Amino acid sequence: MHTGNEEIQFLESTFFAVFGQTPEILNVQLMTGGTINTSVQVETSRGVFFVKWNDVATNEMFRTEVLGLELLRRANCLTLPQVIGQDFRDDKAYLILEFIKSAPRAKDYWLHFGQSLAQLHSHTDKEFGLEFDNYIGSQPQRNARHREGTNFFIEERLKVQAGKALYHNRISPQLHGKFERLYRVLPDLLPRERPALVHGDLWSGNVIADAQGQVALVDPAAHYGQREAELSYTHLFGGFDPEFYAAYDEAFPLEPGFQERIAIYNLYPLLVHVNIFGRSYVSAVEKVLNRF
Repeated sequence: MHTGNEEIQFLESTFFAVFGQTPEILNVQLMTGGTINTSVQVETSRGVFFVKWNDVATNEMFRTEVLGLELLRRANCLTLPQVIGQDFRDDKAYLILEFIKSAPRAKDYWLHFGQSLAQLHSHTDKEFGLEFDNYIGSQPQRNARHREGTNFFIEERLKVQAGKALYHNRISPQLHGKFERLYRVLPDLLPRERPALVHGDLWSGNVIADAQGQVALVDPAAHYGQREAELSYTHLFGGFDPEFYAAYDEAFPLEPGFQERIAIYNLYPLLVHVNIFGRSYVSAVEKVLNRF
């Protein structure tokens, strides 16, 4: 990465704010895959860090990410990056995390992943939602509390994103009307389960192998939600290894008929993609609505 003086000065000032001194910056490497923030790996005399930043308006996004990481870490089930610092300087918000060094997957990687995610999902709460709202990608994610999971899914997930898509003319009033009809039948289609602590944005881009070759998770949108929704999202962009699903189901068996419900749960991430990336995802949404 060609790093200009402005970027180096910004990194130096953020490290000074966190450590009280400025470590020598030895190398800066742009990280690919992100579409929202500028993300870099920074090698310094004090260690290697992952730093991401954006406009100061994203400070709340980074703040809730830190809270989500802390919530998941307390469950003590999966590896997560340590938070080094989070704040804003001048016109930029930033987040500094431990850089998780990656290694080839261990032989039992998928087995361990499935078992660990089942353990995470066994952590529960009295209600669905969370004490604070957060973000999924760049989209605000509302976490108002609900006692029943289907109501939470309808009111805080589908209605919010479908309404936003309608407002911005990314879906038609006719398609929005199909959502209204779906809401009436969802209580008969989705199982009643206890709230589960979920990562909230579990796709392959947020899953890495750590230095020991075991799973580590990044970029959470954590809350107490529906574990089936979390597992459904893992299927959206190609899915994980079958050993992962077998290990999960052995540790925390799913209700019968889960495969038929995957498409319903994935309406939420599809709508998120509609609102971030545009109409190219609308046909996938319509296909699911026509089916149910």
